[in-house]
Amino acid sequence: MIDWTQVTALRDQIGADEMDEVIALFIEEVEEVTDRLRQSPDAANLEHDLHFLKSCALNLGFSNFSALCQTGETMARQGQADKVNIPQILHSYDASKGCFLTEKDKILAA
Repeated sequence: MIDWTQVTALRDQIGADEMDEVIALFIEEVEEVTDRLRQSPDAANLEHDLHFLKSCALNLGFSNFSALCQTGETMARQGQADKVNIPQILHSYDASKGCFLTEKDKILAA
């Protein structure tokens, strides 16, 4: 679910002192889009939204969430936005976020 190697590589790249700020910014930006998808998904913008979410997810190691966003992005690009399983994508984000926030201090302290 979480690619902890990516997370620790990011920490090493930006520095441990900046990591909490990056995590907070990630969650804020991602939840702006996921909230929109929960309340009123727009098929015309779905490809763009999922591309954004995929990119953010890759940076912070949310591997399962990123893969689902990639699949949905491809479907939307191919004119199948109505077939994208948005609830599954959102569930993956919620589960990934929960796992990440629960484990991050232990993993990043190592």
